[in-house]
Amino acid sequence: MIRQLCVGFCLTLVMAAIPLRAANGPHAGTGPQTKMVWTNDDLEKLRSLGLISILGPPNEETPTSAPAPAPYVETQDPAWYAEQAARLRDELERRQAHLDGYRQAIEDATSLKAMTGGIDLDGGDIGITPEAGIETLQQRVNEAQATLDDLEDLARRNDIEPGTLRGQ
Repeated sequence: MIRQLCVGFCLTLVMAAIPLRAANGPHAGTGPQTKMVWTNDDLEKLRSLGLISILGPPNEETPTSAPAPAPYVETQDPAWYAEQAARLRDELERRQAHLDGYRQAIEDATSLKAMTGGIDLDGGDIGITPEAGIETLQQRVNEAQATLDDLEDLARRNDIEPGTLRGQ
């Protein structure tokens, strides 16, 4: 018990002494700060001590060089538009074919024709009813068409030939 009391007392003294000692020492950046205006003579003194290196007087004449090549901007490249349009047309055709197949499967089921395929009701995003499924697929087709239309608008704003998007 006495040992714990002595240890606790010593720790208390040490904890009290640390902030007092820190308060007496100087702190970085708190001294009086004076602004120095450097002159050419001051720079020469530093250079003679080897603390600064001056390569020479500034050159008044700037050599005229070839302009730097402009960075590649994909929205100004007709090939980029052709590639994007081809990708979007393929996506649109695939979605339209999926929608047409779904409609045909529903038509075959309602007319009681012998079917070779069926409607995949296990698909995660097809609607509960056949009509809801058609709406979902139609929405996908519309989204693909809207994306293609946006690309055509962007091409028109950037003065890209209309035939570029059609692969001509």
